[in-house]
Amino acid sequence: MIFEGLPTTPRSEELIDKAFSRAARSGRAKSGLEAQQSMLQTAGNILSDNLENVVTEWPDFGAVDPFYRELADAVLRREIGSRTADHGAEQVGLDALRASLSEVTWASRQVEEIQREYNAKLRKTDPETARKHRKQAFARMADVVEEVAEDLRRVGDARNALRDLPDIRPDEPTIVVAGYPNVGKSSFVNEVTRADNEIARYPFTTRGIQIGHFERNHVRYQIIDTPGLLDRPEEDRNDIESQAVSALAHLADAVLFVVDASEACGYPLDAQLALRDAVVERFDAPVLTVCNKSDRSTAVEADAYMSVSEDENVDSVLDLAVETVDWEPDLPSR
Repeated sequence: MIFEGLPTTPRSEELIDKAFSRAARSGRAKSGLEAQQSMLQTAGNILSDNLENVVTEWPDFGAVDPFYRELADAVLRREIGSRTADHGAEQVGLDALRASLSEVTWASRQVEEIQREYNAKLRKTDPETARKHRKQAFARMADVVEEVAEDLRRVGDARNALRDLPDIRPDEPTIVVAGYPNVGKSSFVNEVTRADNEIARYPFTTRGIQIGHFERNHVRYQIIDTPGLLDRPEEDRNDIESQAVSALAHLADAVLFVVDASEACGYPLDAQLALRDAVVERFDAPVLTVCNKSDRSTAVEADAYMSVSEDENVDSVLDLAVETVDWEPDLPSR
């Protein structure tokens, strides 16, 4: 997953302490003017390099798959809130993160500029004056790093919020399973993946999404059940959950909407179909209506009928989903 390898972001005070303590050690190994030059070089390099690394370790969000980009934006809106730019406009989500990364880049370049300025001052001066210049440079460098302290904190919080996102692969053909609770979605996913699946969590949901895999004709498919997102009407979702649904819309190659015509799930059939229609509106991918518990009732027009509990037509439903996805793997050209 693209965010799991992000390194820990240093806090401003940690970065300053690290730079100046190493600078002091480098200065003790030399004397006179050379000691002051070594200290300035060491502190400047550590500060500018570490600040630059904070930024370059992040992916280019313009090149990130739309699923992860929109999901990351939803997570950050929920987990780290907003920041207020200098001009007073409020920024949230990825915009806030981008703004903070831009500020950290500015700080790295400012430290480099200060280092160059004082390197020139130290070339032709006596050791005592050089010491004063070096202390001035340290003070200015520290001011720059402290100026982006809040940005470093925000980048670190973003890293912590995103590193544990579920490992969903946008480059694999994906079937999303939707429908009200208790209609048999999880049982279906367990059956077709032979329970070879995992439970992962979005940071803003209390229930884990279920991610399973199966193969057809040497192609690996992922099948996803998302309790808490696609199991209730749009008006019952908050803004963050609605944005997560939009992210899933980028991911899905087909949607299996499972209904229970017997209404044993506890939800009226007309409510289930209304939710189905909303999913059709929200997703560009084909939406197949699948009537589960067909041993109890088939009183609904559907694309397929099955009974997971009775092991009836489950494989046929999966075959229909694969046919609907119509995935053609990229083959190397000759």
